[in-house]
Amino acid sequence: MAASDKVFAGSIPQFYDTLMVPLIFEAYAADMAARVAATSPGAVLETAAGSGVVTRLLAPQLRPDVRYVVTDLNQAMLDYAATRQGADSRITWQQADALDLPFADASFDVVCCQFGAMFFPDRVAGYAEARRVLRPGGRFVFNVWDRIEDNAFANEVTNAVATVFPHDPPRFLARTPHGYHDVVQIREDLGRAGFSHITIETHEKLSRAVSAHAAATAYCHGTPLRNEIEARDASLLQRATDAATQTIASRYGQGTVEGKIQAHVVVAQG
Repeated sequence: MAASDKVFAGSIPQFYDTLMVPLIFEAYAADMAARVAATSPGAVLETAAGSGVVTRLLAPQLRPDVRYVVTDLNQAMLDYAATRQGADSRITWQQADALDLPFADASFDVVCCQFGAMFFPDRVAGYAEARRVLRPGGRFVFNVWDRIEDNAFANEVTNAVATVFPHDPPRFLARTPHGYHDVVQIREDLGRAGFSHITIETHEKLSRAVSAHAAATAYCHGTPLRNEIEARDASLLQRATDAATQTIASRYGQGTVEGKIQAHVVVAQG
């Protein structure tokens, strides 16, 4: 994973939250919130919280006396998430590295992580940290994207942007968000971290945007793909966005566009 893959700064958090979240993240966040809330936990840790979509959906479903700690490695994303959440004395916002959590052993009933494990430089270490802070019987709930070919708009954008940079195509989406999809590997990594009870479900959902341009802008401006494009030639950001728009429109139409998204939902216990 390139260093730029973890940089969510500048205008990216706002584009991410207003465009990417409704496009691909919200449906899976609702699923995660329901799974966590169903266990009626007393203490929840969220890692890699991003712009806070899971937090916004989960907090209203939790008990009044719950302790809910929301963390992210990227302070800019965490700050943005806090501005989108109403006042809630149960929630603590804290910058933290999922691979080196600043919490005592056996502190939480649930650790949840929405589409963050793909960014862990050492996934076994990240999983081991989640297990360490879980109480006996606690659950680690997370999700990861399936391969890019099963995620329509991400695949179309990647191929379209490659035409703008044919000699050095930006591969962020394929390399990182969609680069950790092998369920055998996921099980092995969790086992190495000490988890023994693991369920993995693959869920297909529908991604929808008001236009091809909105979908293309979400990916090209609201993710670290933007960092890759600008590192090559910042003046070509709009050209790359236009190429992605044209590709999506040619396959999905000029109005509202819909495409398949697919992810693995994982629940692990020690």
